[in-house]
Amino acid sequence: MNMDTGQSSFNGFTPHTLGFLADLAANNRKEWFEAHKDEYRRFLQEPLQQLAAALAGPLMAIDPDLVVEPRRVVSRIYRDTRFSRNKSPYKTTMWLTYKRPITNWQDAPACFFEIGADSYRFGMGFYSASKGTMDRLREEIEQREERFRQAVAFLGEQDNFVVEGDLYKRVLRPDLPEDLQEWHRRKSLYLVCNRQPDQAFFTRRLAGDLRQGFFLLAPLYHYLAALSG
Repeated sequence: MNMDTGQSSFNGFTPHTLGFLADLAANNRKEWFEAHKDEYRRFLQEPLQQLAAALAGPLMAIDPDLVVEPRRVVSRIYRDTRFSRNKSPYKTTMWLTYKRPITNWQDAPACFFEIGADSYRFGMGFYSASKGTMDRLREEIEQREERFRQAVAFLGEQDNFVVEGDLYKRVLRPDLPEDLQEWHRRKSLYLVCNRQPDQAFFTRRLAGDLRQGFFLLAPLYHYLAALSG
């Protein structure tokens, strides 16, 4: 893969990208999509593939085991409706996911970028970690408080990424300090930067912002990867 070519070819998304996603949400049926497939390819699929290629080198620098080929990183727009009550055939958000090529990849941290009709976000964490993986993280928090605090200390020095992920309704360890509770109570977790479409979104600067963000998260990525085995 020519990393330089991929990076130089990404020049940002366009207002047509957001317009297509909004129109798809309002017309989520096969007939409409087939009539607008060229718009999908031009305004959404192709720039996502270009962005994926632009990020391949930086993500491999963080973890050479990550899958970075654009065709495997860019999500499919077709929904699997077999086990869903929602029978809409197409996704109204698209994303990039950089993960390790292992069977239980949900138990290893991954880096991601997601785009919708009125927002985008990017970050790192677990997609759907098993209870065993999260129990190991809780054990680390309980037994090595200072080591964990050092791993997440960088969050207090920036204002882009926040911690998200489902929480248990009850406090599992009431004796833990308050600053550790938001981590200890997570069923799964990820760090995410949530943004509205801004100037960077429409230029190649977006790739640089994502690259900078992933590098900031890299030490915590390695910390979580070691915990998950």
